[in-house]
Amino acid sequence: MMQSLPLDSMTDTTDKIWMWRGFPIAYQNQGDTGPAVVLVHGFGASWGHWRKNLPVLGQTCRCYAIDLIGFGGSAKPTPDQEIDYTFETWGQQINDFCREVIGSPAFLVGNSIGCVVVMQAAIADPEWVLGVAAINCSLRLLHERKRANLPWYRRFGASIATKILNNKAIGSFFFQQIAKPRTLRNILLKAYHRQEAVTDELIEILLKPARDEGAADVFLAFTRYAGGPLPEALLPMLPCRAILLWGMNDPWEPIEIGKEWANFPTVDRFIPLEGVGHCPQDEAPELVNPILQEWILSHDLVK
Repeated sequence: MMQSLPLDSMTDTTDKIWMWRGFPIAYQNQGDTGPAVVLVHGFGASWGHWRKNLPVLGQTCRCYAIDLIGFGGSAKPTPDQEIDYTFETWGQQINDFCREVIGSPAFLVGNSIGCVVVMQAAIADPEWVLGVAAINCSLRLLHERKRANLPWYRRFGASIATKILNNKAIGSFFFQQIAKPRTLRNILLKAYHRQEAVTDELIEILLKPARDEGAADVFLAFTRYAGGPLPEALLPMLPCRAILLWGMNDPWEPIEIGKEWANFPTVDRFIPLEGVGHCPQDEAPELVNPILQEWILSHDLVK
């Protein structure tokens, strides 16, 4: 079993830049042989959230980790004026990246909202997607079509919070409070079951992009985004095979709901990960990396 390597094992940790629709997009890659793999982060994260996976997967694959527009080192254009921050937009970004940068179809791996992005990419342009791996997929429990099923107090609270955050001054102040080391650490300690994985390095990886101009506007735009596709609607429509990995101690995305998705015919395997929270690729790379390697290489051999 291959072990994850530290960040300094990467030969280059400087952002690489690809111009997309006139905007700079940051990414990183490792490996120059084998099938192509694209790693897509979750909300508020960046390619650095895959720093423990890139070097390992790069030993057998052409592995890329990309910052979605609005996040990480990528541009943060004005919401609703310069760009719409939707899963359709991000899905198209991934497809264009495969076309223009990689030059071949790729396996897509996502975490949290990144899972919805890769599913959307696969459905929008199947030619560029070989398979999908979803790690602790966002259930989108505050989606407009799901709010009716929430307890009244949560439904009411979500509605009030959205209205309050629509006020730019209040929303910006709220973002500034979140984008502080102590606050972010407390949030991560709830999301991560393995507390030791919440390091100063991780805090800085997530906070650095939050200091960019436009970061608060992107954050607020996504908090208002209650529409778009639902993962349980996308999964059965996938034109390729999928596997689902799920940290069993995820406090945000209950595994009981995720397990139900294993019944979709497009899902080959549902893999619970014991003792792990919302971000298994960062919490337990020694569990996730071998699973991804085996899935990618066995799938590639079949093809």
